[in-house]
Order: sequence, then C-alpha cells, then structure tokens
Amino acid sequence: MSHPRLSLALEMPEALPPEGDIALFAPVGTLDLGGLPVDRLVAIQPEKPDHDVLAQRGVRVSPSAEGSYAAAIIFAPRAKAEARALIAEACQRVAPGGPIYVDGVKTEGIDSLLKELRGRVDLSAPIAKAHGKIAWFAAAPDLLSDWAAQDIHPVEGFVTRPGVFSADAVDEGSTLLAECLPDSLPSKVADLGAGWGWLSAQILARKGVERLDLVESDAVALDCAKRNITDPRAQFIWADATRHAPEERYTAVVMNPPFHGAARGADPALGLAFIQAARGMLSLSGTLWMVANRHLPYADALAAAFHEIEEITPPSGPSTRFRIIRAAKPIPAGKTSGKSAGMRATDEPKRRLAPRKRR
Repeated sequence: MSHPRLSLALEMPEALPPEGDIALFAPVGTLDLGGLPVDRLVAIQPEKPDHDVLAQRGVRVSPSAEGSYAAAIIFAPRAKAEARALIAEACQRVAPGGPIYVDGVKTEGIDSLLKELRGRVDLSAPIAKAHGKIAWFAAAPDLLSDWAAQDIHPVEGFVTRPGVFSADAVDEGSTLLAECLPDSLPSKVADLGAGWGWLSAQILARKGVERLDLVESDAVALDCAKRNITDPRAQFIWADATRHAPEERYTAVVMNPPFHGAARGADPALGLAFIQAARGMLSLSGTLWMVANRHLPYADALAAAFHEIEEITPPSGPSTRFRIIRAAKPIPAGKTSGKSAGMRATDEPKRRLAPRKRR
C-alpha cells in the first residue's frame, strides 16, 4: 500500500474491524487501495469523474452516504465546512466505537482541522508523513452533531451546501456573464458546470429558451440546483461537462468553467477542455457565451474552435479580472479557419476579441 500515512495507520493492531463495510469519504479516483479490503469498501464520492474511475476499478461507489458502516476514512477536503460535515456524517453512520480516520495534507488545512477535533473528541496522536497527517477517534452518533451540513442561503431564493463552488455568494464571473447575455437566447441551451443553478436561472429568464440542460459534475451542487430551479424546461444532468455527449446538438452553450487543478493552482487545461467540449456540442450555427479569468491563455483555443469571437464589455463596465467572450459558428474538428490561422494569444485584444458593449 503506497498511501504513506494510511499505510502506517493501518499497521496498528485492530486498525479496522474484522467485518462490515468501510466508508471512504471523498477519495480521489486514483487512490491507492493496496492493503485495503476492496470487497468491503464503499466510496462516497459526489464528483462524477472520480466516481466513475472508482467504479471502473471495481469499488462500490455512491454520490452520498447511505446505511451504516463499521469504519470510515475521511480524505479531508480544503473547504473547512465541508470537512466538518463529512466528519459529522461519519459519526452518525459508523457503528459506535468504530474507528474514524481523518487524513489530509498540510496545504489543505489538516493541521487546523485536527486541532479543532482534538478539542472535541479523544483523538489519537497524529502520524505525520509526506507533508500531511492522519489521526483517528472512535465514533459516537451525537459526537459532532453541530458540524453537520446545513443549508446556506447565498442569495434570496437559493440554497447551497458546504463545499460546492461559491457556496456563500454568487460568483463575480457568473454575475458579469449574466449581465452580458442577450435578452433572447436560442431554444436549446446547455449550462456547462451549472453549479447550484444561479446562472441557469438567469438563462431561463431570457426569451426563446425552450430547454436548458444543467450539466454539473458535483452531485451535491446539482441537488442544490434541483431545489433552486423548478422550471419544467430545466433538465439536470450529472456528468463531467468535458465528456457530456447530448443526443442533439445545442444551439447555445453558456459556461463559467473552473480553472483550479487538484493542487488549487491555475490549470488552463480545465478551461481548454470546456472550450473543446462546447465546440463539439454546438450546432454549426451555435453560439458560446463564457467568462474566464483574464490571465488564462484561451485565445488560441478559441481561435481554432470558432469562426467568430468577440469580447463583450459588461453594462456595469470593464472588469480587470474577467473577460466575457461570445464565440459563434464552431469549426468542425480537424478543420481550420483561415481567419484564425497564425493568431497568437498576445494578439487577442486587438485582433479577435475587440471589446464591445452589449446593447
């Protein structure tokens, strides 16, 4: 087993009960499972890409916890409220006295999380290894009930949950993108990376929309969107937006793609994958509206994927952080556009993305 901290923790006598399911909370798809009884594992993973990888590896996997477990291993996420909620969930579902392991890396805040736990439970001495720590305690049903996940109300009429993107407020990029959407939109629209549904609600408020597909990889966020949007035109799709393949092409795509990688650094590959996915989902006369951080190098990818590209200045004025882009008429894969050939990212503002104000 190559997970350095977990390997050491499970070498302890009676580290795991001899029988019963073992819950893995928030495991990545590539988690090394060596040394763990795979037939007893149940992975709780709401992120569709990791969920599918684990399932392909033969692990029982669910987007949410169900039933009871003999033990739990929590791979603590960066969001403190989400980490607390996972620990509280484990306390409720693990048989009293069963072990709950909490593992994490220092850059994701494991030190402060274990410090909080130490003041609340009889926590073991942590094992420090590979820039992280792991510690454990015995489960009890009401031990950390005040840490349980609660609804968050970021804006009137909407609820979110701990850990979803922009759970406490509407993301600034989404706000600017909504400002720039025209009063009328084509009939069949997709919101890629729809999150908890605020931007989708703005899309549904436009004229002309007959169907909106909310495509979201985080099952928790999608469940929030289902609560927030009751419009019958909305369809909720739990999927990796970069792999989503609709039965019919969309006439419009709206998106605020993520740009953080696993280590939380800026990862342009995510946004580039969204651009390519939108290109493949759109009809040949379709239109993409997207928002992106200004520093991300998307110009070449957009120029290679669409015949028409323009930057839109929001009615509230130019943003120093975000760029709103309208791209139309996707170029079929394998073909190139004479207009975009030879374009460089540094040419973007003056040659292809000349800003204009929305009328």
